[in-house]
Amino acid sequence: MFKPKVPTMPQPTVLITPPALVEPTTVAQQSPTPLVASTSAARPTVQLTPGSILALVGGGAAVVLVVGAVLVSMLLAVAITGASVAICALVIRSLIASDNQHR
Repeated sequence: MFKPKVPTMPQPTVLITPPALVEPTTVAQQSPTPLVASTSAARPTVQLTPGSILALVGGGAAVVLVVGAVLVSMLLAVAITGASVAICALVIRSLIASDNQHR
């Protein structure tokens, strides 16, 4: 009961063929080529013209305005929802209070 039972490997039902022999191939050694130091920069430099600076400033201002409008509209939606929930709570409270007074 306390001795572990080692599972036995079942006999294969299909005849297995050994894998085909792979013949080794010859590897040709090549001499490494020396690296040539390049005199040009790896990355091209960015040249800003007055027109491109104006476009960057205009694009940045447009992004700021759009993000600001989205945030303000979300804040306004939350404020309107909160006010409407508060009005509903006051109406329900007054209805419950007037119902208790009439009984």
